[in-house]
Amino acid sequence: MSVAGGTTRRASSAEVTGAALLAAAGLAVLVLRPELVSNAPHPVAALLVCYAGLLGVGLAGPQAPPVPGTEAAPSGRAAVLAVGLGAVTVARLLEGPGLALGAGMAGVALNTVAAVSEEALFRRFVYGWLALGGTALAVVGSALLFAFVHVPGYGPAALPVDVGAGLLLSWQRWACGDWRIPAATHVAANLLAVLR
Repeated sequence: MSVAGGTTRRASSAEVTGAALLAAAGLAVLVLRPELVSNAPHPVAALLVCYAGLLGVGLAGPQAPPVPGTEAAPSGRAAVLAVGLGAVTVARLLEGPGLALGAGMAGVALNTVAAVSEEALFRRFVYGWLALGGTALAVVGSALLFAFVHVPGYGPAALPVDVGAGLLLSWQRWACGDWRIPAATHVAANLLAVLR
């Protein structure tokens, strides 16, 4: 339900179905991303098309009506961002040395666009619709979906890390009521992975 102009409104079944289909399309793009890119004649262009589509769904897709009581009172955004940045920095330090993924401008730009488009999809669009079922569903559901779509690209061994990252990002979304804070944290995490 939502309160808009003093009236209560529920999402219609058509709205929920449309949102579910858009979310499924976005998730399919992410799951198939490694295959799409490896078979594309221009992999960077293929990635940009994927991310533009995700961003379009995340930002322009039908938004769920706000649900009273499913959001925390927004905490200080700076504090929530600091927790996220601290967590990804500690995780990077504990990871130790690894292969550099390429810190060229194209790598930095693609990783930044990837982070923002994924957060628009998961923490703005998917989280908003899952919140109709309650805060726990929104936090855990968007985190698990985020983790599972990364399995084709990173393998099942990365699943625990991706679940942890998804929970951190979803917690940030809940704690401050804004998808842009987890997007900033995700950008930082991607940049720390690229800039080794």
